[in-house]
Amino acid sequence: MNLSTAGGNDATRTFNRSKNVVSCSGLCSRCIDSCRGNCEVFKSSFRGREVIYPGPFGEITAGGDKEYPVDYSHLNIQGYAQGANGLPKGVSGNPDTAIFPAVDTTTEYGWTRKVKMRVPVFTGALGSTEIARKNWEHFAVGAAISGITIVCGENVCGIDPKLELDAKGKIVNAPDMDRRIELYKRFHDGYGEILVQMNVEDTRLGVAEYMRKKHKLETLELKWGQGAKCIGGEIKIKTPERAIQLKKKGYIVTPDPEVPAIQQAFKAGAIKEFERHSRLGFVSEEGFMKEIKRLRDLGYKRITVKTGAYSMVELAQALKFSSAAKIDLLTIDGASGGTGMSPWKMMQEWGIPTFYLQSLAYEFCEKMSKKKMRVPDIAIAGGFAMEDHVFKVLAMGAPYVKAVCMGRALMIPGFVGKNIQEWIKGGNLPPTVSEFGSKPEEIFVCYEELAEKYGKDMKDIPLGAVGIYTFSQRIKVGLQQLMAGSRNFSLSSISRRDLMSLSEEAENVCGIPYVMDACRKEAEKVLFGK
Repeated sequence: MNLSTAGGNDATRTFNRSKNVVSCSGLCSRCIDSCRGNCEVFKSSFRGREVIYPGPFGEITAGGDKEYPVDYSHLNIQGYAQGANGLPKGVSGNPDTAIFPAVDTTTEYGWTRKVKMRVPVFTGALGSTEIARKNWEHFAVGAAISGITIVCGENVCGIDPKLELDAKGKIVNAPDMDRRIELYKRFHDGYGEILVQMNVEDTRLGVAEYMRKKHKLETLELKWGQGAKCIGGEIKIKTPERAIQLKKKGYIVTPDPEVPAIQQAFKAGAIKEFERHSRLGFVSEEGFMKEIKRLRDLGYKRITVKTGAYSMVELAQALKFSSAAKIDLLTIDGASGGTGMSPWKMMQEWGIPTFYLQSLAYEFCEKMSKKKMRVPDIAIAGGFAMEDHVFKVLAMGAPYVKAVCMGRALMIPGFVGKNIQEWIKGGNLPPTVSEFGSKPEEIFVCYEELAEKYGKDMKDIPLGAVGIYTFSQRIKVGLQQLMAGSRNFSLSSISRRDLMSLSEEAENVCGIPYVMDACRKEAEKVLFGK
């Protein structure tokens, strides 16, 4: 059985002419000379490198759709008819106390200085892609009013057209980063935080120094990698002038905008865009510990790390180094994570899938714990969207996993709310929305709740933020119901016992008992005693 997709995909705006496709190559079984398209080979024959990426850039996010042998659908949640774990101290479980609205969904992460979140989810890294920039207001305010952490991703300062540098090439003024931080801070009420992510270029520009001096931020995230790709962050650029500007700032820009033939091809209309790439990072224990000390000397009280779907060796290094350095949160992003821009085939074909990566992480955490090594708080990312995903990830990784990082799933409500705002202004609400009303207070079930809380400030909360809050509440309530059914009334009481594997292959990967064996000893004890 071939696990890869065929030679066409909506992400790259390609498709096979024939319904019969060779499973390995993705080519039509009958390729004809006169074909008018539009498989990946066809389109790549004249658009070349453009077809590597999902598009159009700045308008879409993409997630890999490769079907892996085992994923989280191979787990089911256990339900019980007795018990009430995790109720507040002094509260005994009974039909009046053990109700699902009483379930506490708050979580916290951090080595010593904890950050609390109202729901155990937070955003993926929303960095220098255009779709993150133009929708930031919705994302930032939405995360703040939801009481969750938002991650401001890599290269935000570096691509700012209004960025000001000193004679040494260090940041003096970064207006777009300032805007991003201020938007979140305005509505932040003590739950969650804003994490600014830093890669090689960010380090060279002095992002860490600027964040402390200008904004007094207490937390910074070091980026090792992500699940969507194994190379640095990327964006597309529309003009050679802008491409040259970013090249001079030290970024890798392709094709080279300073080559005369490339400039001529742009003038002719053949080349329509350029790509800006970040450099690959190189991780060593010595270098990592040195950087952590430098950042703490700058005044950072919390440092987090984001790593990707690398080999088992890099996973072990991330865990060991994070433990030694007292890292406050290690986010492990599996393949194939979502993205604003990543090579499509790389998304599909590289890296350890999230289910397998989390299984390895749990195995290593258990071994570390037995050797008296403290395991850092962990978050898992890579393809999650709903409350059942949250429960399964937390249970599968208990007690080490504290939260789930969601990329596209927390962006989509921002898009939806923003678009509803525009549709209302234009008087062209689609039937999928207008069936619920024509005003925000009629359409959004949580609107009046927020209006009561924020009063006159409600006018400054965009509808994309309302969408994110509404979605986070759906996650919260759905999670409360699943937790109550498994008799867990706080996140700390969730365990691997609350899951069962639906296939023996899943059991072999994650170690959670197969459905026909899960709880068997206890069941037989009920039937037959000792």
